[in-house]
Amino acid sequence: MAFSKDFTWGAATAAYQIEGAWNKDGKGPSIWDVYTHQEGHIAENSTGDIACDHYHRFREDVRLMKEMGLKAYRFSLSWSRILPNGFGDVNEKGIKFYADLIDCLLENGIEPYITLFHWDLPYELHKKGGWMNADIVKWFAEYAAVVVERFSDRVTHFITFNEPQCFIGIGYLMGIDAPGLKCSYKDIFQMAHNVLKAHGAAVIAMRKAALQPIKIGIAPTCSAHFPATDKKEDIEAARQSLFECPPLSQRVMWNVSWWSDPVVLGRYPQDGLELYKDYLPEITEEDMKLINQPLDFYAQNIYNGKTIQMGTDGNPEVVERPLGYAVNVQRWPVTPECLHWGPKFLYERYGLPIYITENGMSCHDVVSLDGQVHDPNRIDFITRYLTELEKATEDGVNIAGYFYWSLLDNFEWTYGYGPRFGLIYVDYTTQRRILKDSAYWYKKWIEEH
Repeated sequence: MAFSKDFTWGAATAAYQIEGAWNKDGKGPSIWDVYTHQEGHIAENSTGDIACDHYHRFREDVRLMKEMGLKAYRFSLSWSRILPNGFGDVNEKGIKFYADLIDCLLENGIEPYITLFHWDLPYELHKKGGWMNADIVKWFAEYAAVVVERFSDRVTHFITFNEPQCFIGIGYLMGIDAPGLKCSYKDIFQMAHNVLKAHGAAVIAMRKAALQPIKIGIAPTCSAHFPATDKKEDIEAARQSLFECPPLSQRVMWNVSWWSDPVVLGRYPQDGLELYKDYLPEITEEDMKLINQPLDFYAQNIYNGKTIQMGTDGNPEVVERPLGYAVNVQRWPVTPECLHWGPKFLYERYGLPIYITENGMSCHDVVSLDGQVHDPNRIDFITRYLTELEKATEDGVNIAGYFYWSLLDNFEWTYGYGPRFGLIYVDYTTQRRILKDSAYWYKKWIEEH
């Protein structure tokens, strides 16, 4: 098999989506706590107040991870559970929860991968301007330092941000996710720049605070385009399309290069600088040095992509999807090829070991008459995608690991509890867990690879 012997096989979650205990043991509110408590924002007016109650049931969940044969678990920390005000006093009960979780993982032979920020900004920081406030760079660095000071004796892999495309673009431009704002382009680009500066400042603070050598990366997302054929011109068209900056629209934040080029290459993409010049904040040489900190790996969340061919005019063009194309519950397209070509193009451009930190399928899962959850469509999805990922490794791409999204069915943001991504079925009324057929399938896959 093409996957290396030390390849990391895992599953992923996020704090707000599974923990519950939203106001327990000194935790401060996040923007998602506030947003979901107002009617009309979330499907069926559901909230993450209880979610999967992972805060109280994490030992059971870790036992199930071990039963599944997982080698690693990627999870995010609630910033406001650790620092209720976003900075300043540390909530020791919050620290204890994560310390106990980490210890439990290690006792069961599962390596923890920590994500610092997965969308749940402390509400107290939001009241101070959030990502518009330049001070958030130092606030995030302080938070990162606390995390590393407390956990790096046992944890060696850290991710700064998960999907800035989403929490800025969907939360502050489109107004769909928390905090539900529809800001100007000028504000959006200021926020994006502050996020990238916060990333750089956090990397510096983390390396300084580390109790042992640690590895740091970032986990953006995007549509991972792939070529319509193996013709050289179509491959080049797909590559160009993946990294070009889109024109101004509600989807302007949804791209790879604006977020990843500054972090890895130390510069914003030239086409974006020209497209967005009227809306950009002052960008200094010192800013770019701060943003461009050495990283140990590059992570990417990949779910789907578009088929691209070279047009007769010499420009990339999208190939229309066929009638009746495969989709998940949220009508996201199923396009396995994206897990071959996406990592390949990303590795060519950025040259860092790549983790696929999210990939998965939401299904209409039900408990059958035999008491089990049969999800052949999810098994088929993962098989097809991992087969394509294997092609990337055969092409020489350094793929370091794969994390299925998600370990558990969970609160799926504005979709509420309808879509089920988990390898583990969760009955939200009783909190009963059931390993789906896909969980047993994934266990076998890990054993064989």
